[in-house]
Amino acid sequence: MESVSLEREGPLAVLTFDAPPLNLFDASMIAALQAAVADVAAEPPRGLLVRAEGRVVSGGVDVHLFDGLSPDAAGELWTELLAMIHTVEELPFPTVFAAHALCLTAAFELSLACDLLLAAQSARFGLVETVVGLTPAMGGTQRLAERAGPARARELVMTGALYDAATLERWNVVNRVLPDDGFDQAARGFAHALAEGPTRAHAATKAIVRAQVEGGVREADARVPELAGGLFATEDLKGAVRSFLEHGPGHATYEGR
Repeated sequence: MESVSLEREGPLAVLTFDAPPLNLFDASMIAALQAAVADVAAEPPRGLLVRAEGRVVSGGVDVHLFDGLSPDAAGELWTELLAMIHTVEELPFPTVFAAHALCLTAAFELSLACDLLLAAQSARFGLVETVVGLTPAMGGTQRLAERAGPARARELVMTGALYDAATLERWNVVNRVLPDDGFDQAARGFAHALAEGPTRAHAATKAIVRAQVEGGVREADARVPELAGGLFATEDLKGAVRSFLEHGPGHATYEGR
């Protein structure tokens, strides 16, 4: 069985972890994930949902991966994994991570590279690398700081504690907490709705937010004329404006053009 599968559901790509019992990030899982992300980048859908099968999202990294690893080899591994994280962040369409249960280390770090993080009520999250004398190395610490602030990032990483979905929603790490019952269907519906929307406009939104994060409000302002202005050349905007004027709001059909 493949540890990672990638399926296309119309405009939505669905990437699923399925390596029972714990969906551990071992060498095989990492290679499969890198291949799936490369596939999505090479043949872009209009949305991506990342989810998992089983009783956990992931128990984290298989610690066998670290046994005997030299500093140089570890540095090369983190460079490769961060390149994958950057690819996910730069995908020009909405990305949604759905956590139905326990989500540790590498899987949690991947979730923070996605645009939106949905969590079931019983989901728990942790960056627990401290138990093996490590700090998160797939970008989790800095992305927690981006979402929740530096003090919260230090707390979560240094304690190595587990945090529930409601707490992380209050900290602006989790976007929405959904009921356990029907969570997978709700997450798919949410991701599908984004994938069926104005894809090019969503890409512009992502670029503007990234400009603000990296350079502040004025840097984002400087990008708006190019990014929002460029949308007036898209068929989606032209068609939406026509449908709005002819039929009122809510009648546009987007195709990502």
